Amino acid sequence: GWNTPVGEGGASLSGGERQRVSLARALLKRAPIVLLDEATAALDPHNEAFVQAAIQRLMQHSTVLVIAHRLPTIMAADQILVLDEGRLVESGTHAHLLSLNGRYAGFWHDRQRAGGWRLNAQAKPC
Repeated sequence: GWNTPVGEGGASLSGGERQRVSLARALLKRAPIVLLDEATAALDPHNEAFVQAAIQRLMQHSTVLVIAHRLPTIMAADQILVLDEGRLVESGTHAHLLSLNGRYAGFWHDRQRAGGWRLNAQAKPC
């Protein structure tokens, strides 16, 4: 709530809470340009959903530059730029980049395959 102590520079806030405060400030300020660097990388599913919704609202009135390895964060972007060792190698929408079957598509498919990966607690010791 409004009376919650946050500490100097938000020191007593969790990472997810700090992300939400930063996004709320950008929304309230109506910042014309917002840079998000790995905005959802360390968030739990609840906070990630909140941040995704805030990013969508920001995109309505701001130019939002998102740096992300978690591809669901950028799927709805108007333009995705794929960099490899600092060089632009592909650009387009999510659907267009998948149709190219290039770096982005490979990265996307690798992440999709890894999505269901789990450690097997039943594994036998060596």
